[in-house]
Amino acid sequence: MTATRVDADLIRRLPKAVLHDHLDGGLRPATVVELAAEVGHTLPTTDPDELAAWYFEAANSGDLVRYIATFEHTLAVMQTREGLLRTAEEYVLDLAADGVVYGEVRYAPELNTNGELTMAEVVETVQEGLAAGMAKAAAAGTPVRVGTLLCGMRMFDRVREAADLAVAFRDAGVVGFDIAGAEDGFPAADHRDAFEHLRRESVPFTIHAGEAHGLPSIHQAVQVCGAQRLGHGVRITEDIVDGKLGRLAGWVRDHRIALEMCPTSNLQTAAATSIAEHPITALKDLGFRVTLNTDNRLVSGTTMTREMSLLVEDAGWTVEDLRTVTVNALKSAFIPFDERRALIEDVVLPGYAL
Repeated sequence: MTATRVDADLIRRLPKAVLHDHLDGGLRPATVVELAAEVGHTLPTTDPDELAAWYFEAANSGDLVRYIATFEHTLAVMQTREGLLRTAEEYVLDLAADGVVYGEVRYAPELNTNGELTMAEVVETVQEGLAAGMAKAAAAGTPVRVGTLLCGMRMFDRVREAADLAVAFRDAGVVGFDIAGAEDGFPAADHRDAFEHLRRESVPFTIHAGEAHGLPSIHQAVQVCGAQRLGHGVRITEDIVDGKLGRLAGWVRDHRIALEMCPTSNLQTAAATSIAEHPITALKDLGFRVTLNTDNRLVSGTTMTREMSLLVEDAGWTVEDLRTVTVNALKSAFIPFDERRALIEDVVLPGYAL
């Protein structure tokens, strides 16, 4: 398998799984333009190609204010039922077109309530749009299973409310929970009541940790809050010296706590310096449960095919490496074991049997 030529066409055909992808960071540029016109929101440009270039340039500018502004425009067009239905449906179709067979999409419903929708109505609407997308993808012969992670914004006061919604909608497409937002200065432990509630209700959760803040953030996420996965987790390398794992890094590896790694996004936020030197490769080789993700497809100008291609081209990854991270993602997906096993055995492994 490792001798197989790995080119763009092959990678595009491979079955993929993505665990860390934000709904409001992955809209189609043309959709943003059309919806902005409908709601009267002013964009930097109304040309879809120019808007895509603006997003990518702003995200790569190193200017945090400009980076945050990119989400201002996507969120502005996601405040109505029509906008949410369309963006959710297109989200699924875009994953299917990229060869994704399982995806988890995350968003914070509190950020979509500037119109007339409540948080619960936001969740209901997004689920309706995702279901429509999955039906269309299946009818087109490219089925994809998409689960939802509801996010609480760690710097605001509605985290418990979002956790309650994750419990309420766990039989209606919501498969787990996350907290997002500014990591540095807003500890995960501030929201322990939400995580304790989720554990009592048997709802799994991941936590953004180890990106903008280091080992203390990872420790809180894992040891204080009980996260089953880490959003990014790239700075776990600070507990590894010359290949020797410290106690926290050893715990994360040995307890198979998945790392939701997003190489291109990490370059934009300066959590990594290059694809070739991104910690994802070293962590994979050390036996961590590494997964590969897109984070924000519009903002980062990326897809799962592109992320895989970059690792092949710049870090020497093989088809076997790509299979490993895909299987890792499904092993750590927030869906029942039998569904995970079926996807691995019936879809992923046959797809990599080249």
